[in-house]
Amino acid sequence: MTLVRPPTTELGDVIVREGPFTVAERDAIPDDGYRHELLDGMLLMSPAPRPRHQGIVGELFVLLRAAAPRDLKVFGAPIDVRLGDRSVLEPDVLVTRRSDLTESGIHVPPLLAVEVHSPSTKSYDLGPKKEILAAAGCPSYWTIEPKEPTLTIWSLQDGHYVETARVAAQESWTATEPFAVTITPVDLLDL
Repeated sequence: MTLVRPPTTELGDVIVREGPFTVAERDAIPDDGYRHELLDGMLLMSPAPRPRHQGIVGELFVLLRAAAPRDLKVFGAPIDVRLGDRSVLEPDVLVTRRSDLTESGIHVPPLLAVEVHSPSTKSYDLGPKKEILAAAGCPSYWTIEPKEPTLTIWSLQDGHYVETARVAAQESWTATEPFAVTITPVDLLDL
């Protein structure tokens, strides 16, 4: 039996294949230079991020890593967060318990997932990725708009994310979960 797939859609630099795909099918894709995420069976393929995006990711990683307690681990993409047999996410930055690490990634929701928006992936960051992480029980989700930059904090309440803070470029905000750390978005630019 041959699985018939809908045509591929290209949205800017991102390629979307509706599927349904399984984790095994996603894992069988040869390395083609794209990041491959599986969002409830939909395959999202995006190229390497731009320098501004990666600069923000790098600075946030360093900031979080320096503040993280010993029992937690901070990762930058790519690292698989496997949430069932139809979803594999690769957040730009994540925090997880060391005890939750496996050889193939993380098979439980992280304590924190962070996405730095790009024009072609912002709708996925605020749509399916956010919904999948909320349904899985990830307690904190942060999104960063790189142009300003602006940090938006989403906290899990009754199974859904609620915006609990929006931090402008020059403002400072101190997280309490998953650990205490102070962030000033403009400092993530490393200009």
